[in-house]
Amino acid sequence: MIIVRSPQRISIGGGGTDLASYYSKFGGFLISAAIDKYVYVSLIRPFKKGIYLKYSEIEKKLEFDKIRHPIFREVLKKYGPSDNQIEITTLADIPSGTGLGSSGSFTTALIKSLYASNQKHISQKDLAEAACEIEIDILGEPIGKQDQYIASYGGIKTFEFSPNGNVEVKKLQISKETVFDLEENLLLFFTGYTRNAGSVLIDQDQKTKINDEEMIQKMHQVKALGIKIKESLEDGDTAKFSKLMHEHWQNKRKRSNGMSNNQIDKFYEIAMDSGASGGKIVGAGGGGFLMLYAEDKKLLRKKLKEQGLEELRFQFDFEGTKQI
Repeated sequence: MIIVRSPQRISIGGGGTDLASYYSKFGGFLISAAIDKYVYVSLIRPFKKGIYLKYSEIEKKLEFDKIRHPIFREVLKKYGPSDNQIEITTLADIPSGTGLGSSGSFTTALIKSLYASNQKHISQKDLAEAACEIEIDILGEPIGKQDQYIASYGGIKTFEFSPNGNVEVKKLQISKETVFDLEENLLLFFTGYTRNAGSVLIDQDQKTKINDEEMIQKMHQVKALGIKIKESLEDGDTAKFSKLMHEHWQNKRKRSNGMSNNQIDKFYEIAMDSGASGGKIVGAGGGGFLMLYAEDKKLLRKKLKEQGLEELRFQFDFEGTKQI
């Protein structure tokens, strides 16, 4: 049996500038961090001929073309065994639709498990690009490259997206003290809302493609904020980081009507009145996890618990997609 795990992520700053509709014209920049919540893929060769897939549903097929799950179908068509004899099970610490990049984590884990089954190595960059090809090029999802790259590499990374499609990956140059500060004071609370990232990002993607001036200006501001966040964290100034994250969220809310709703706005207002100094919805927006920075966390946890929000404790992952 082969078991591969791939980390989910939190977006720190600059999210959205990783869509080709933007970076192909202006270049993109963002910061992302892998966390110790994982998508797991296990793979075996069954005794009987056939394709056996176990996820939130169960599929048994004889041909890859007949698979209902789009990522399973396209990955297996490209990387699956020639005799169509395989059994794959996938599990996740956190379900999809919560803004933690589970789709990219799943795709990288699945591709790496198939490489491992053939006793082949794939580099972190090639793995990220292979996952991007499946989700963006083949399936046509209006999403960026952040999730696949941070899942593959792990750690806390900056990504620069060139107009020609090249992605430059760098380790964020922060001290151990700042890493511990973020692990201690960044909190995640589930809003109770789930959503499909593509459905939220499609408005941004379409407006950028037609050179909508207002949308492009908002994305320029997001990229500039991402660079400021990088500088504040590398300086160890987490107080400034939290204020920039608040500014980032205010900008993000204006990008599309689907970024927030009245209930999420209420949760955020309560958080800011209860000790948080900054925060935002993680991922594309519209639901998932509310990420907040707070040094005094007792009142914040109490107030959000009263609202029915469940906290997700986490630490950073520095290994990326790996066979275990």
